[in-house]
Amino acid sequence: MKTGELSRRGFLASGAGLFVFVRAEATPYYQEPGRLPGRGAYPTDLNAYLRIGGDGRVTGFAGKVELGQGATTALAQLLADELDVPYDSVDMVLADTDLCPYDMGTFGSMCIRNFGPALRAAAAEARAVLLQMASERLQAPAERLQVKAGVITDPSQAKHVSYGELVQGKRIERHIEKVAVKAPAALRLVGQPLRRKDGAAKVTGKAKYSGDMILPGMLHARILRPPAHGAKFISVDTSPAEKAGARVVREGEMIAILHEHRDVADRALGLLKPQFQPAPPGPDDKTIFEHLLKTGPQPQVVAQGGNLAEGEKLASSVVEQTYWNSYVAHAPMETHTATASIEGGKVTVWASTQAPFSVRQAVAQALGLQPDNVRVIASYVGGGFGGKSAAEQAVEAARLAKATGKPVQVVWDRAEEFLYDTFRPAAVVQIRAGLTSTGEIGFWDFKVYGAGDREAGTFYDVPHHRALSSGNWMGGNPAGMHPFAIGPWRAPSVNTNSYARESHMDVLAAKARIDPLEFRLNHLKDPRMLRVLEAAAKQFGWKPAPAPSKRGVAIVCGIYSGTYVATAAEVAVDRSTGHVQVKRMVTAMDQGLTVNQDGARQQMEGCLTMGLGYALTEEVRFKNGEVLDRNFDTYELPRFSWLPKIETILIDNPGTPASGGGEPPIITVGAVIAGAIYDATGARLLQLPMTPARVKAAMA
Repeated sequence: MKTGELSRRGFLASGAGLFVFVRAEATPYYQEPGRLPGRGAYPTDLNAYLRIGGDGRVTGFAGKVELGQGATTALAQLLADELDVPYDSVDMVLADTDLCPYDMGTFGSMCIRNFGPALRAAAAEARAVLLQMASERLQAPAERLQVKAGVITDPSQAKHVSYGELVQGKRIERHIEKVAVKAPAALRLVGQPLRRKDGAAKVTGKAKYSGDMILPGMLHARILRPPAHGAKFISVDTSPAEKAGARVVREGEMIAILHEHRDVADRALGLLKPQFQPAPPGPDDKTIFEHLLKTGPQPQVVAQGGNLAEGEKLASSVVEQTYWNSYVAHAPMETHTATASIEGGKVTVWASTQAPFSVRQAVAQALGLQPDNVRVIASYVGGGFGGKSAAEQAVEAARLAKATGKPVQVVWDRAEEFLYDTFRPAAVVQIRAGLTSTGEIGFWDFKVYGAGDREAGTFYDVPHHRALSSGNWMGGNPAGMHPFAIGPWRAPSVNTNSYARESHMDVLAAKARIDPLEFRLNHLKDPRMLRVLEAAAKQFGWKPAPAPSKRGVAIVCGIYSGTYVATAAEVAVDRSTGHVQVKRMVTAMDQGLTVNQDGARQQMEGCLTMGLGYALTEEVRFKNGEVLDRNFDTYELPRFSWLPKIETILIDNPGTPASGGGEPPIITVGAVIAGAIYDATGARLLQLPMTPARVKAAMA
């Protein structure tokens, strides 16, 4: 451990601040904060969630990771508001397994939704304890005291005491049960667009990522990888690398080339001529959809209501359609990176990961250590989108640090990132639905293969409906359905299922010759969904007309983890090339309580921008286990020149618990662009991405 760093044990023993024990039932306004649904629990001893120093500064601790989504800022707002201290007096420590409470990981838009209540509970309890202490110090009843900016005042005596003065040189451990958090109307900082805590460090280059941890004597590692998924290593002569001055380590199945300079390690790796047994024949990016249908497990019912047979009798026309989406890469700017150091039997790993506590367990298991002997730090991560939920590079770095006795850094190059990262799964969705003679949906039968079942069920008011799912993005690769590793990709499952559902709603609306917005409104009762749809339509200036109207407009909606979104868009299509230019996007979102308005709008804009990629260009090409796209020359991400005018609407709904806004807007992008292309051209796009070639083919 470096000078100036403080271990968790040393921190708790220092007596330099206030530590509060909070019971999980202390927040009646939100869901129970100490429990994560189905995935374990936060620690029940919550005193580690905050510290009040003798100088009055407040430090908050969270196992969450800062991925650029603004967790550092929003959590500081929650803590400051609940404690009644200035926002600028709050410092956040994130994603350090020695200092922060356990957290399952940063994904699923769960930072504020799941961790926020626990942090608020600790802050509310701390404030109540401080008031009790001030009551004793000032000899005044607690109910008469007022709190402002970390100072407690007795207005009748003009006496006051600060939080820092109350805890100076002391450690206080008091319990006050069932302290309620503030009501929405009492919140002053929550909902405000306060400046980002991480902004200055990032724009000045002072922010430290895993690859910035350059330690004395550190070795850069390059690892010998097979050229394709399924290829098996046979042999290699490593002497050329050794003659080039590099160190070769064979650690089990891993062969690594190490040197103090990355470029030397790169060149040494390039000198090797390894022999691999080719991967067995398998599907490619064109035959994958047939493969998914053949190899997927028996579809399981995930939602149903009414009776499909009865619904068939109501239908005067039946519309069947199949929708496809290709594999998509996470393609973060920062590739998977880790730096590992071992001192005195303690392993410290700086890792680009979304789940530092899971990585701690993985490193401990790989090295045969207890988790307490492993510290993982992931304070800043340069993009994740679900792809850094695991961190194999951290295990590699730790194993090599143990083998060499020196700090080791592993940084995947871009080709490794494309080959070894997980992908958003390719998928097939089959929908069969019937329209009544009055233009209503009589039945709805939805089957998804490969993507997973999240939001596979319909939220539209349909009397007879069923949703089935075969395979999932989570929990492995059932029946060898996918030829390589798959995993979460920003709003997993829901991008696929929303694209298919909303596209089919457009198909039905066109069949019934009803305006797409009106058709949706006719099948909705949920007031939150009605509200976001109407808000997006109003801002967009929606003018009713059945599609195709030749205007190039569309409007769709969706739900992700309790957050409601609706997006309207306008596109222009070049009929000679098939190129699609998205000209305008308007998105309304209801995520319940919004902590930071600027942060929420930035997340919305980021989702819509990223969504342009999976909608228009991003797909992984492969053959027999070999990934053919290894860099951005062939795997095309959204560019600034693509960006439409983006307008965002945050629905004011502070009385509803926060449900998260980091992912929901992206689920609407594929369908709204597909709908707008149809409205402009009369061509229905059934496969993502909607490349110029596919658009031209559809128009033909």
